[in-house]
Amino acid sequence: MSTATSEATATARERSLRVRLIPYIDRFGILFLVLVMLLVGAITQPDVFLTWRNLSNLPGQNAANAVLAIGMFVVILTAGIDLSVGSVLALAMMTTAVLARDGFPPLLLVPLPILIGMTVGLINGLGLTKLHLPHPFIVTLGTLNIARGVGNLVSGGVPVSGLPEVVRFWGAGNIPIGDVQIPVSLVIVAVLYIGFFIFLQYTRTGRHIYAIGGNPQAARVSGINVDRTLILAYVLCGAMAGLAGLLVAGRTNSGFPNAGIGAELDAISAVIIGGASFFGGRGSVLGVLAGVLVIGLLRNILNLNNVQVFWQQVLIGVVIILAVSLDVVRRRVGSASE
Repeated sequence: MSTATSEATATARERSLRVRLIPYIDRFGILFLVLVMLLVGAITQPDVFLTWRNLSNLPGQNAANAVLAIGMFVVILTAGIDLSVGSVLALAMMTTAVLARDGFPPLLLVPLPILIGMTVGLINGLGLTKLHLPHPFIVTLGTLNIARGVGNLVSGGVPVSGLPEVVRFWGAGNIPIGDVQIPVSLVIVAVLYIGFFIFLQYTRTGRHIYAIGGNPQAARVSGINVDRTLILAYVLCGAMAGLAGLLVAGRTNSGFPNAGIGAELDAISAVIIGGASFFGGRGSVLGVLAGVLVIGLLRNILNLNNVQVFWQQVLIGVVIILAVSLDVVRRRVGSASE
C-alpha cells in the first residue's frame, strides 16, 4: 500500500470518527457541561454551593433569562435574532411600575407587560416581512433603542418602587407544597418549557418554524406561509420579554430604567450553548434549559468565589465563542459526510 493511500485511509477514518462523535456531542455534551459546573461548584465552595439556601435562590435569579431564552430560541430557529428583548423587558417593567404607582387596576397589571412585549414583537415581525429588511438585526436594533427610550420617557428616567402584591407574587411568591416552598417563577418556567416543547414538536406551526430555519425558500415552495410564521415567532419572543419584565419587577419590587441591559446577550448565549444553531433549523427546548442552567451556575460559582463582574463577562464570552465554534464544526462535518 502506498503512502498516499495510507494517508487517505487515515484521513477517512478520522473523518468517520468525527461524524460518529458529533451526534453524541449534540445529545450529551451540554449535560456533561452541567455536571462539570456542579462539580466545580461543589469543589470550590463545598460549604455554600450545595446548600438549600443557595440552590433555592437559583430559580429566581435565572427565571427571567430562562423566559427570554425560550422566546429567543423560537426566533433563532428561524435563522433570525432579536436584539430588542432586554429593552422590551425594561419597557414592560417600567410601564407596569409607573401604572401601578398611578393606581392602575392591579389585575390588569399582569397581562399588560406581556401585551407590550407582543406589540414590539409584532413591530419586529412586520418590519422584517413587510418592509423586506435584509436581516432581523436591523429592525430589532431599531426597536432596542426605541423601547429603551420609551421606557425612560414613561418613567422620567427614575426608578419606581413599591409594587402591589399581585405583581410581586409572580417574581417573588412561593407555592407551599407540604413543607417545601416552590417559587412561582420556577413553576412559570416549567409550564412555559413544557408548553413550548409541545408546540415546537407536535404542532404544524412548530414544524414550520424548524422548516423555515432549515431552508426558507423550500418552506415557501412547499406551501408554508413564511411571513405569517415569522411574525408569530417574533410576537412570541416579544411576549416572553414582557413576561420576563413582569418577573423582574415582582422579584425586585420595583421598576428601574437600566433593567435588561445585556439581557439579550445572556438569552442568546443560553440558546447557543444549549446546542441551537445560529444558522437556524436545529436545537431543542431541553438544550435551551440546559444552556440557561450553565449560564446561571457559572455566574453563581463565580459570585461565590468573589470573581469580578468584568472577569465573568470575559469567561461567558469565551464560552459563547466555543459554543459557536462547535456549531460551525458540526456543520462542516455534516457537509463532509453528505
